[in-house]
Amino acid sequence: MRVDVWLWAVRLAKSRSVATAWCRAGHVRVNGSRVKPASSVKVGDTVEFRTDRDRVVDVVALLPRRVGAPEAVKAYVDRSPAPLPREYVAPAGVRDRGTGRPTKRERRALDRLRGRD
Repeated sequence: MRVDVWLWAVRLAKSRSVATAWCRAGHVRVNGSRVKPASSVKVGDTVEFRTDRDRVVDVVALLPRRVGAPEAVKAYVDRSPAPLPREYVAPAGVRDRGTGRPTKRERRALDRLRGRD
């Protein structure tokens, strides 16, 4: 089965064209080697790909067509490392509630911070 079709069928890629683009860009590896979209994948292979984070999955089943999410999860074993916890950082230029209107000096500092010189 084609690797791009498999990624799409098990719902790891939103569309087949996205899976194909990942392969062409070199973001997909099967058993450690970069693959083209038409490369085959079989049961027992390890597929590594990079989206917003690195994912590592083992192929358990080949699906002939796209299926629902509960069935798709059964077709692979996810061995991806856990994502790093994100610390909450207040966005730049956000003031605390109840502090009132910014002074002229604070407003100029906020404008510089936001790039509105």
